[in-house]
Parts: sequence; structure tokens; C-alpha cells
Amino acid sequence: MKVYTSEKIRNIALLGHGGCGKTTLVEAMAYTTGILKRQGRVEEGNTISDYDKEEQKRLFSINTSVVPIIWEDTKINFLDTPGYFDFVGEVEAALSVADAAVIVVSAKAGVEVGTIKAWEYCEKYNLPRMFYVSDMDDDNASFRKVVEHLTELYGKKIAPFHTPIRENGKFVGFVNVVKMAGRRFTDGSNYVECEIPDYSQENLSEFREILLEAVAETSEELLEKYFSGEEFTQQEISSALRNNVIDGSIVPILMGSSVNAQGTTMLLQAIVKYFPDPTRNSKTGKNLKTDEVFEANYDSSKPFSAMVFKTIADPFIGKFSLFKICSGVIKSDSVIYNAERDTEEKVNRLYVLRGKEQIEVSELHAGDIGALGKLSDTLTSDTLSTKAVPVMYDKIELPQPYTYMRFKTKNKGDDDKVSQSLAKLLEEDPTLRVVNDKKNRQTLLYGIGDQQIEVTVSKLLSKFKVDINIMKPRIPYRETIRKEVRVQGKHKKQSGGHGQYGDVHIIFEPSGDLETPFVFEEKIFGGAVPKNYFPAVEKGLAESVQKGPLAGYPVVGLKATLVDGSYHPVDSSEMAFKLATILAFKQGFMKASPVLLEPIVSLKVVIPDKFTGDVMGDLNKRRGRVLGMNPVHGGKQEILADVPLSELFGYSTDLRSMTGGIGDYSYEFARYEQAPSDIQQKVIEENALEEAAEA
Repeated sequence: MKVYTSEKIRNIALLGHGGCGKTTLVEAMAYTTGILKRQGRVEEGNTISDYDKEEQKRLFSINTSVVPIIWEDTKINFLDTPGYFDFVGEVEAALSVADAAVIVVSAKAGVEVGTIKAWEYCEKYNLPRMFYVSDMDDDNASFRKVVEHLTELYGKKIAPFHTPIRENGKFVGFVNVVKMAGRRFTDGSNYVECEIPDYSQENLSEFREILLEAVAETSEELLEKYFSGEEFTQQEISSALRNNVIDGSIVPILMGSSVNAQGTTMLLQAIVKYFPDPTRNSKTGKNLKTDEVFEANYDSSKPFSAMVFKTIADPFIGKFSLFKICSGVIKSDSVIYNAERDTEEKVNRLYVLRGKEQIEVSELHAGDIGALGKLSDTLTSDTLSTKAVPVMYDKIELPQPYTYMRFKTKNKGDDDKVSQSLAKLLEEDPTLRVVNDKKNRQTLLYGIGDQQIEVTVSKLLSKFKVDINIMKPRIPYRETIRKEVRVQGKHKKQSGGHGQYGDVHIIFEPSGDLETPFVFEEKIFGGAVPKNYFPAVEKGLAESVQKGPLAGYPVVGLKATLVDGSYHPVDSSEMAFKLATILAFKQGFMKASPVLLEPIVSLKVVIPDKFTGDVMGDLNKRRGRVLGMNPVHGGKQEILADVPLSELFGYSTDLRSMTGGIGDYSYEFARYEQAPSDIQQKVIEENALEEAAEA
């Protein structure tokens, strides 16, 4: 692959609802430009983008893949992102390095939730965008409906560049609204000029008027010309469109049939013509040596720096760090420095990845996307630079995972293997998290949603040959007491030789501090229990509070005061006093009105206005207390509520179901509250069954 300078590069994220045709579009463009001799199909598992076994098995994208496509003298790095919401981390990583986006909409399915989310991402990252309406070959395709829906949503920004030409119900060409010329497809995306059919005139006039109005708004000179009834020149139209597409005030709509590779030529031409090269964007970091702002701005003349936006840790193709160059040039013999890890490495081989294909290159310029193999200490979001000018960029903002499941290894002895395999998957996908919850004797796997967790379990088996069982997690309940009791615990054993003797009298009462497991005091008079046994009593308490007698959960808010006891000069020992304390604890706790405390979280749910009633009704069913509502950007509402954590199991799926996938939520731990008696009873019974099963 030849070397491309910054001005000849475009970095384009492909966004859209799951199943709208992003991967098929990449195949069509690869076929149009001669990379492929035959188009792959998602159903056949032979596309460039979906090379992962899980993607081929499930027939949808799970990872973002980079597919560079050369159009004339420009290199376009397409970032084919997943459409399913569980893999949103991959989308955010891609958007952090994209300079523009193509939002794919199926003409058959129309505007979907994923389309709206894609627009919101573009707003968040301030990206120029255009729509590509796919599936125009389908009998149920309606380009007009898509245009009307998008115009309804986004107003005068929407500018259709084409209208379809159909004959006998078949998609055979299009009218170029900008140039007012008909085009008939010949072979694939190639076309010849043709007459504009009469039946296209109505839509054409309407779409043309929208375009000309948008062009007129771009300058006073053009506005004057428009009102005086003068025609714009083609140059004036093209120039105005280019400037306004770049700043996001005009959003073109193009069309095609990706399955038949029709429309790809127009899309590639539009990307090169209307979308910015990286040098038109700013990028700043921090020079760690001088503590000053480093203005990279995709300038090839500055020292090298790059941001790692994705890691591939595959046992078959090895580890690759994918990066976007923010400044300077990297060559295959460069020495790079990771300031965060304080590691320096020599580059032996420099790659461009096209799906799983590794293309070796000699150098890459600012704004381009490349890959390096086997960077041992480098992780996603790290900055690469030179030691002379050590730079660090802000980390990629990734969504927090709130869905979680408990897991156990199927085969004893596989724990280390599972741990190592999960570490590799966490490198690949930073939205996954593994938490060792020692207090509740469980290991938890966190993800964005159930589907992501399911895919992770499947990847562990297919890639790393380790099997885990996932199950409902234990909610981190706590146990405490509500009244004061005094109990005696006596441990006495005689078995020839030295016996064992320990005797304690302890008052148990609530401490009032639910943050602390227990408070220990002693009020011993006259040496009833020698001082050297006090630590043994405290150890017995520390051991006991780890697993409460009520349902096996950690104990909090307990005060234990040692007030009396007795000892034997020969048979007493630390162990005897520890065991006596454990006996006293078990008796005392169950006599002191024990209760179960449940964790309460502060929940934030962001939804479109129309779903407010459904979501609030659902929160009431979950024993939630709605505390308030705030209007937020984009006609949405933020609902604030306190909800028991146990009631949020499966909430990700339920919220998507209620809101058609557009709802979002987050929560954080607030406090512990006493659980209602029916909940306590249920938890105690469930715990007893689990203990019996494990015994």
C-alpha cells in the first residue's frame, strides 16, 4: 500500500441500527474498488468486517473493524461498528478517531432506534454526517418515507441528493438532485446518463427546492441571488454544500443497493468531496516534559504522537494495538514511547489492518490509522509518542457497565486459565469488568447488557477453550440486630492431658454505624478474663461477622462488649476463647431481633418524554421511590429514583423493551435499608437452598 499524506485520508465511522446493512455496504465498496473479486455475505460468514467466529455464528457485528478502501487518490478508513447496543463501547472507541460518519438506514425497515442513536453520537462528537439508504432493491423499499421521517426529526438540515428511478418495481437508477441529471446503472455501481422519468419530477422538485434553500442560507451573496430568481452555478452549489456538510448544517441523503453493489460509487465520491480530511480538526494533549498543551492537530511536521483506540487480543492472529496518528509520521523502524507505562519499544513491523488481513507498510502520516503487534504494556486509550516529546491525550470516554452475572468455572482447576483468558478479553473490550466480591463469596462479570455477557462466555469457550457457568448474582445484603442482649458462650473440652476452656459473657447491641462490621469493647473487672485473651475474643468476632447466622451475609452495625467470663489457669487458650466468642455470637445474634438490610441505589433513567409514564409505573412495581424529574437535551426526561438493587436484575433488557431500545440508565450505591419481611423470608429460604446444594 502506498503512503498517503494527511490531506488524502478520510476516517469514516459507519453507524446505524443492528441489521441495517453496514457490513454489506463495506463489502460492496470493497467489490466496487476491486479489493474483492466477489462480494461476501453476512449470511455466509465470509465478509471482510465480520471475521470473528462469534460474528460469523451470530450473523451480526460484535467488534469494530477497520477497512481501508482506496478511491481514486484518497484512502478512506472505514470503521464498521456494531449496531447492537450491548457493544456500544466499540462504537464510542471508533467515534473517538472518526472525522465523519455515514449513518446507514434500511429503506425496508426505515428509521429505527439505532438511527436516532447514531445521530446522537454524531452530535456528541460533533461529526459531519450523511445518510446512506440501503436495500433500495427491496420490493418494500421506500426512500420517500425515510426522507420524510428524517426531515420530521431533523428539519432543514436534511438534504436528499438523490431520488430513485424504478422500472417494473425494480431499482434501476437514480436522479442526481444536485446536478439535475438521470443515471441508469449498467454494471454494479457504474452508470450512464439517462432521461429523468416524468414520475420522478414531483419528488425531484421538492428535494431540489430544499437543496437550493440550504445553499442560499450559506452566504448573503447567494441569498440575494436566490431571491432575485437567478440560477446558482454548479460550482456555487458544490462549494456551499461542501462547507455546510463539513460543519454539520447540511446532512445529505444518498441511496443504493449494497447487495447489488449499486450506489457505492456515488457514496465514495461524496465522502471524498464533502467530508473533511483529518487536518481540518484540532487535537490537543499534554506535553509531560514541559507541562504545556501539545497542539497536535494532525500535523505531520510535528513530533510523533498517537492514540490507541482498540486492542485485538486474539489467540490466532495475536495482539494488535490499533491507533490513530495525531501528529508526525511513524516509520517501520521508529522507536515509540508510552509515557503512562514508561516503556519504550522499537517498531519492527508497521501494519494497516483490513479486517483480519495484515498489510505491512513502511510509514504512516498524521491522521491515518495503523496497527502495531505485540506491544506488551500498551492498553486501549494509551498514548504513544517519543521520549523526547512525551505526550498524553485524554482517555476515551467509554460507557459504564451495569448489567452483571455471577460466574463459576465448570472444571475445577481452570480458575487460573479463566482468569488469564478474561484478562485478554478485557484488554479487547474495556466495557467488560470482572469483580471479585469476596464478602459475598462470588466473582462477577459486568457488561453493557445480557448479550455482551453471553458473547463473552461463548468467546471464552471458542477462543480459549475454557468453560464457565453464569448464574444470578447474590445481592450484597447485610445482616444486623435491633435490640440489646446479654449471652454467655462457653467452650469446654476435656480429652486427656490439657483440655480447652474459654468462657465469655458478651452484651450485643446495635452500634448505629452501618458502615462498620463491629465495634469491640471490654469492661472486665477483677481479671475475670485475663487481658491476653481480649485479642482472641476480637478475632472470634471478626471471623463471625463475615457470615451472619440469619442468611449467610456479612454483619454490620454490631457493638460487642465483653463484660464477664472465667478462665482455667491450665486449660484456657486463645483458641478456646475464640471458639467461646463464636458460640456467644451465634446465640446472641439470633436473640437480638436480627434483620436483613438491602442495598438501595440512586437510579437515573434518561428516556424520551413519551415513555415517562411506562417507566415510572415500572419503577413503582420494583419498589422504587421516584424522587424527581429533569428535562434534558433532545426532548428527553431524566427520572431520579431510589430503588432496591435486587429489583434491578434484568433492568437493561426491560428498559430497552419499554422504550424500543432508546432508554438509558445508570446508578450508584446510596445506602442500606431494612428489607421488608416478605423479602427477608424469601432471601433466607433461597440462601438455605443454596447452602444445601453446595454442601
